[in-house]
Amino acid sequence: MKLQISSGDRQYLLDLAAASPEQEVCGLLLGREGRVEELVAACNVARDPARSFEIDPATLLATHRNARGAGRQVIGHWHSHPNGRAEPSARDAARATENGQIWLIIAGGGLSAWAPRSADGRPAQFSPVTIEVV
Repeated sequence: MKLQISSGDRQYLLDLAAASPEQEVCGLLLGREGRVEELVAACNVARDPARSFEIDPATLLATHRNARGAGRQVIGHWHSHPNGRAEPSARDAARATENGQIWLIIAGGGLSAWAPRSADGRPAQFSPVTIEVV
């Protein structure tokens, strides 16, 4: 599996994460067939945004509605890890489901992408996804 993202979108995500070193930033990835065509930033409404993320429900619903109307899909979401580790956390694994969407993580000055796999009711396992900057 591969995820294509523009160099401008990559830099935008890195800049957002750098501007918010104390809490996780988050948003949605829109596109088609593994190609990011648009980033939608969302408010992190988690109870503890320094350690977790929750995409604002109003943004989530509006983004899905708008994507359908434009013939695109929400292909995943992105969030930062202020701790600097660009890999899914135990908290991420507990919340992930195998739904074909990408988990893009911003940390340590870079991006990593992951695809969750279900584990019979246990926390998800993640497989790395290759990122191609275009």
